[in-house]
Amino acid sequence: MEKHSEELLEISRSIHANPETAFSEHRSAALLADFLAARGFAVERGAAGLETAFVARYGDGPLAVALCAEYDALPGMGHACGHNVIAAASTGAGLALREVADRLGLTVMVVGTPAEEDGGGKLIMLERGVFDEVSVAMMVHPAPEENCAPRSLAIADLQVRYTGRATHPALSPELGVNAADALTVAQVAIGLARQHFEERQMVHGIVTRGGDSPNVVADDTAARYYLRAGDLSSLHRLESRVRSCFEAGAVATGCGHEVTEVSPAYAELRHDPWLVAAYRDAARELGRPLVSPEAEAAMATGSTDMGNVSRVVPSLHPTIAIDGGGAVNHQPEFAAACVSPSADRAVLDGALALAWTAAQAASDEAQRDRLLALHAARRAGTPPDAR
Repeated sequence: MEKHSEELLEISRSIHANPETAFSEHRSAALLADFLAARGFAVERGAAGLETAFVARYGDGPLAVALCAEYDALPGMGHACGHNVIAAASTGAGLALREVADRLGLTVMVVGTPAEEDGGGKLIMLERGVFDEVSVAMMVHPAPEENCAPRSLAIADLQVRYTGRATHPALSPELGVNAADALTVAQVAIGLARQHFEERQMVHGIVTRGGDSPNVVADDTAARYYLRAGDLSSLHRLESRVRSCFEAGAVATGCGHEVTEVSPAYAELRHDPWLVAAYRDAARELGRPLVSPEAEAAMATGSTDMGNVSRVVPSLHPTIAIDGGGAVNHQPEFAAACVSPSADRAVLDGALALAWTAAQAASDEAQRDRLLALHAARRAGTPPDAR
């Protein structure tokens, strides 16, 4: 790791300085793929039919470890979620494990996964078979706080569109059917429903089209909403309720309406308990600012398409703390912090902790056998619970 530290930090800074949004991360994906190819990895570009996805492999051992590299940025805000740190840390872990792959019987895979913020790159790659050969999947995500087993939220991404009838709002208002009013009714209905949401359910959205002129009754409006819940079952109940609120806007105003799924639903994370414990030991050895599992469970978290992978493959997705001066993910100040000295340390500590965890799993006979048995059962079509 020390041998490659400056190269890894340059990768992090370069991706941060050139942010690319979902499915458009051509430069970032090429940067990582070229770097790994030059260091002995066999690189498959355009994996799963996605232009900005790749799989880089080293070794041919039976235990295949996938280190997921995210590199998409947020529209208008750049790397305010720190995916540059993720990409560099996973690449670093891959390089470290390359040195011991033959000795530990590993296939080391750095998997470039686009569109985590919007589009579900991992989910698409999972459905198209990229993770079929994977025994263990892991990554580390920057955040304001250290959390070895964050409780992510399941999420749905919906767009609602209302269509009405345009008219002059002063000369002939009676001829209009106001699509902006339909959207207002839906927003009010969702706001009132919040009083009755279940624990960990939440809804937030933006108006993406509100009309063209105050002097024309709006005949075409749209909004996009994220729905989050503690698990997929709760998410399905929340989605049913929100769809009723959307329908209420149409019924109240006489508008037509259509609801579409913008991105596939992300599931909640399921961490492998043994991997979490091994990572916790590694993070403690590195002097990371750990808290108790009870404190971790109380922390607020977001959502990730790694949740879908974790329902199939034994997985690890800790967060690693960087000093944002009080800022949190998806704030401009956090974007700035993602190239700070604490972010540089997170790249190197995160990479080393992931590599140590994978090496521990490969060298612990009982855990190695367990992970290989889970993988064999999944490939035979009878997967037990990945946990």
